[in-house]
Amino acid sequence: MRVIPTLLLGEGGLVKTVNFKKPKYVGDPINAVKIFNEKEVDEILIADIYASEEGRGPDIDFIKEVASECFMPLCYAGGISNLDQIRAIFKIGVEKVSLNSSVLENLELVSEASKIYGAQSIVVTMDVARNFFGKYSVYGRRGKKNLSLDPVEYAKQAEAAGAGELVINSIDRDGTGKGYDLELIEKISNAVNIPVVACGGAGELQHFREAVDAGASAVAAGSFFVFVGKHRAVLITYPDIKELDRLFGNN
Repeated sequence: MRVIPTLLLGEGGLVKTVNFKKPKYVGDPINAVKIFNEKEVDEILIADIYASEEGRGPDIDFIKEVASECFMPLCYAGGISNLDQIRAIFKIGVEKVSLNSSVLENLELVSEASKIYGAQSIVVTMDVARNFFGKYSVYGRRGKKNLSLDPVEYAKQAEAAGAGELVINSIDRDGTGKGYDLELIEKISNAVNIPVVACGGAGELQHFREAVDAGASAVAAGSFFVFVGKHRAVLITYPDIKELDRLFGNN
């Protein structure tokens, strides 16, 4: 079972948000990657959360620096809007790209990239929250714009377009530590045949298990790996492999 730290880039460093708001600086991304190397992390997801909103493309030089330090499979997200950028990212050693804003209303880029690089390299991330009436919807612009897209239907469309994996990011649970949105994970996992990665809300190890029981193929988290204690002191951690084996019944 993959347990994936998610590192958010913004405001000149590594940040962590709550409900996609109030970004808090938590450190240097390169140092974080080096620490995760030592902890033998399964995989890592790095996302520039401001790139698309600011109309910026991926910072290839910076991604290259990260990739050169990263000993585990790396997925990059943020500002990707065309095949040339995807080609450049793969060329410097990144294993996967995650597409979000650029494909929300047109999944053609997913189809084109998947045909060239294979579905296993193309991830679609969707940011989901409940609207005023309690109904799930896909959001854009870092959670600021309700696109009135049903996440289950969008997940099916992304799979049909050629996505090899879906990251389901709950805006409501982001940074809260209250656990994943299990209802959302179950709905989407039951609707598609590709791996679903749960993201948003992990606050304790048991939350990983709950997400897997709900149908997730892997779990991703941010705050869980960078904060400790009730005062949320910054300290990068990662569960011991024996803890994860016991959690997922691998003994």
